[in-house]
Amino acid sequence: MRAWQVRELGNPADVLELNEIPDPPDLQAGEVQVSIQSVGISFPDVLQCRGEYQIKPSLPWVPGGESAGVVNAIANDVKDFGIGDRVMMLGGGLVEKVNTSSFGLWKIPENFAFEKAAAVPVNYGTTWFALHERASLQAGETLLITGAAGGTGSAAIQLGKAAGARIIAIAGGEEKVEQTLRLGADHAINHQSTPDWVDEVRALSDGGVDVAYDPVGGETTHQVRRCMAWDGRLLIIGFVAGIPDLPANHMLLKNYSVVGVHWGASLGRNPASLNNQMVSVLNHAEIGAVDPLIFPPYKFSEGATAIQDLADRKTWGKVIVRVG
Repeated sequence: MRAWQVRELGNPADVLELNEIPDPPDLQAGEVQVSIQSVGISFPDVLQCRGEYQIKPSLPWVPGGESAGVVNAIANDVKDFGIGDRVMMLGGGLVEKVNTSSFGLWKIPENFAFEKAAAVPVNYGTTWFALHERASLQAGETLLITGAAGGTGSAAIQLGKAAGARIIAIAGGEEKVEQTLRLGADHAINHQSTPDWVDEVRALSDGGVDVAYDPVGGETTHQVRRCMAWDGRLLIIGFVAGIPDLPANHMLLKNYSVVGVHWGASLGRNPASLNNQMVSVLNHAEIGAVDPLIFPPYKFSEGATAIQDLADRKTWGKVIVRVG
């Protein structure tokens, strides 16, 4: 079978190779074999190719931390899944088949495309954890989202709306602004035409936002902190634009909290939370409240290009590679 592999660290386009590798071994107790149909690509895949992520996989490594596909074999003791089930999971990756534990595998609704299911686990898991467990977002509160047309940002729009929040989206370019409005944002600001958007956000939020969801980092985080309301919660999701130095005196004067969101580490401390998050998100998907924003999917032969395009910020929404 084929798989995209990283054997040495560097820029994705330079180090990713499409190789023939052995088929998965015989199933062990509790395992399911999945034929991968679609894989979701996230910014940590870029960083791990470069060796810049906090979690450093052993090489050779197959990128792609979330997948959707079809069950084609099950161990004798597995009772919750059957051959032919449509499923999504954490793991899998840019490989044609994979053995995985039946824990961390979820059946997906029949009306939910593989491409969209592969966009769910990381982005929507991170966002559900951020908004509900870290920020305790309440109906009627105002939620500011940077990078709002990206994978995590678009997930934040949908889960924020589902929680009853009022959404202010920050995105770059008219196309991305229109996408955020179609996703359900109440207001959207184009940071390319309005690079200093703090005053506009303050006006739209009656002086400040209750919760900010910031996957961008860098100078953007400094603009975000100036938008915070009294008792606000600024969620640190990621650092696409760099790690900002935040002034403690500003947090004190405005009485807001800066809240770290490390979803992956949280699962190690509370594994049961993952199933609760995914069941909630899939329930929203079944009624149409979760409908991931998907960049035009890449072919399997374009796996390296997909990751490089994400690194070069040429994409919007969730980057998906079709495998099957």
